[in-house]
Amino acid sequence: FFSYNPENWSPTRIAWESKIRGLRASGLCDFDVLDGLDEFHSAAEALALRATVNLETRAYLAEFADKEINSPGEPGVTYIMGAGFPSIPTEGEPLAKLAELRKGAGDRNRALIDRVNAKLAEIAIDYDADVVPLTPSGSATERHIVTAYIAKAAARFADAELVEFWSGVFGESLDATSAIIANLPKLEDVVRAKLAKRGGLGYLAPSIDAFPSADAFLAWVASCDAVPMVAWLDGTSDGESDPAAMLECLASKGATAINIIPDRNWNYSDADAKSLKSAKLAEMVAAADAIDMPINVGTEMNKAGQPFVDDLDGEVLSAHKATFIKGADVMVGHSILARFADFPYAGEKACAEFADRAAMNNFFASIGALPPLSARLADELREMGPEQAFTCFSTAASSA
Repeated sequence: FFSYNPENWSPTRIAWESKIRGLRASGLCDFDVLDGLDEFHSAAEALALRATVNLETRAYLAEFADKEINSPGEPGVTYIMGAGFPSIPTEGEPLAKLAELRKGAGDRNRALIDRVNAKLAEIAIDYDADVVPLTPSGSATERHIVTAYIAKAAARFADAELVEFWSGVFGESLDATSAIIANLPKLEDVVRAKLAKRGGLGYLAPSIDAFPSADAFLAWVASCDAVPMVAWLDGTSDGESDPAAMLECLASKGATAINIIPDRNWNYSDADAKSLKSAKLAEMVAAADAIDMPINVGTEMNKAGQPFVDDLDGEVLSAHKATFIKGADVMVGHSILARFADFPYAGEKACAEFADRAAMNNFFASIGALPPLSARLADELREMGPEQAFTCFSTAASSA
């Protein structure tokens, strides 16, 4: 909601939809911001819903500078995450780094628009007037920019002229362009590719200065008592071709978990694509399991037409259901213990408490599997203080 979702659902709406559909847990994830955190946690407590709040950004991974990873057409650039933020940083370096993420995204957006406007003056947009108002807190993304350009073109050209205009931009026939325009999700994808992605009118090759380093981002996540997390696409790029090597590299920088969007790894009508990507998914799950790295999964709301939730009993995902459920429980357990007991998953206390990662995962999963917190119980836990809350959770998990 504060970065992009096509339904325009607020954090409270997402929590409500998750609850009435019977989801085990629900995670909110925005891009470069944590603006939905307080509302989502509050709604989850009111509804007794297991919940986490995550943040995603893009970072530069120097070791993979010559390889495409999970940001198509951008060698060295990786999507990367922090999971289970207990609160919004309010002071010091954690707050400063969060402000840098927001500012960096805005600077890149303005520069992208300047480059596109110079080449498509007929539909030139103004960042502050046309893009920023599309998101409640002004934290716009490429998708908001695409929305603004599509709206400006529709306002500028009549039907036949609109098809002719986009035909020139897309390099497609009039008939093909008409079909694209009639399918909004397809139109958004094509416009984004032609304006912002590699080879597009506004594309600028990434550099080490354009994004935060993966090292710095993961360290910041840990400083916020959140879980430093790898983001996985589908295993078909050079950078993701060896899952174990990718995990080893990012784990050495502090990553302790991985995020996967399962729909991208099996939901294809083409049998060969489904087979290839399903095999890659299995390879990544095995690589994560081998080092006891918990896996967080979920669908996206970053464009229309995405499923609301993954079917873990389906033909491909059922093989990984137990791993995915445990990963969700670990993330929820972390969120709870970080918020109420000062005991985050990647923190010094947890690392000192457990002899190995497997034992740590089992403990955090046992906390996440407890009945979800109600607003009343959450208030009681805040009154207890961290030490008593930790004892309360440990006792409940051991007797569950």
